[in-house]
Amino acid sequence: MESDALFRQFSEIEDKVEKLLGLCRSQQATISELQQTVKKLEEELHLKSETVQRQTEEKALIRSRIDNLLAKLEDLTRS
Repeated sequence: MESDALFRQFSEIEDKVEKLLGLCRSQQATISELQQTVKKLEEELHLKSETVQRQTEEKALIRSRIDNLLAKLEDLTRS
């Protein structure tokens, strides 16, 4: 009789351990997916940051060229 109860307890423990292992596997899969998503988003952010930096540099260059042209026009009107 004691062995039946003991066997039943071991079975319950094994079932619980299997459920926990399944949960751990599921969590690991979720973590892996989230890590991939984070990596993808970081790459996208890096590309967008580079694009913004290039646009900022282009804007500064355009502003500089416009300022130079305006200065030349002003020199012409003074002459």
